Amino acid sequence: MYRVKLTEFEGPLDLLLFFIKRDELDIYDIPISRITQEFLEYLHLMTQLDLDVAGDFIVMAATLMQIKVKMLLPQIENAEEEEDPRAELVRRLIEYKRFKEMSHQMASMEEEQRKVYYRKFFAADTKVQQTEDGEDLLKDVSLFNLIAAFKSAMDHMPRKIVHEVNLLNVSVDEQMSFVLDFLRVNGPTTLLELVYHMAEKVRVIVTIIALLELTKNKVVTLGAIAGKDDVSIRAATA
Repeated sequence: MYRVKLTEFEGPLDLLLFFIKRDELDIYDIPISRITQEFLEYLHLMTQLDLDVAGDFIVMAATLMQIKVKMLLPQIENAEEEEDPRAELVRRLIEYKRFKEMSHQMASMEEEQRKVYYRKFFAADTKVQQTEDGEDLLKDVSLFNLIAAFKSAMDHMPRKIVHEVNLLNVSVDEQMSFVLDFLRVNGPTTLLELVYHMAEKVRVIVTIIALLELTKNKVVTLGAIAGKDDVSIRAATA
């Protein structure tokens, strides 16, 4: 069967949903006479524009007219109560509406996923090797390693009984320079050693953001230390 897909509508159910939404109609109580007339007018317009009308549009037009006729027929007295002639159409519309809304949600999720930047430069990552304490470094540091190291850094900060609110003029660029200077003077280090003397949480957070930016730019590499909630930091090798 030839499939008709226009800029506005794809299939007859999509067109019916448009009429219902535009005129704020109750999908469970469709004014069948009114919506049939509008559907036929749109079908006539498609033929005037020399568009190939798919069979499913024609079938829907026939279905609407059949429902309209059934609703116009007088009810037989003492007859068993019959199902509303519109019931099957309502069920199809609700099911189609559910799938259409879900497709929009999935399209939105796909669009958001396009904005996510995945770290892919693993060549410069620290390979499994011994630390000065004889402990192994794991190969690829994960998000959970960073979270655990951040929590450990927060737990090791000196506690203050009185909370003071101070405006800190600290930026990511400044902390990137600080990290590079620290590595240049002290060599490979860990996150806890890097932030050990920082008393402000904001500075620690900005430092971690700076580390992520340096890692993204392939300037430093991170490695998870086995058995410790800490992360090793070293300058990336060329």
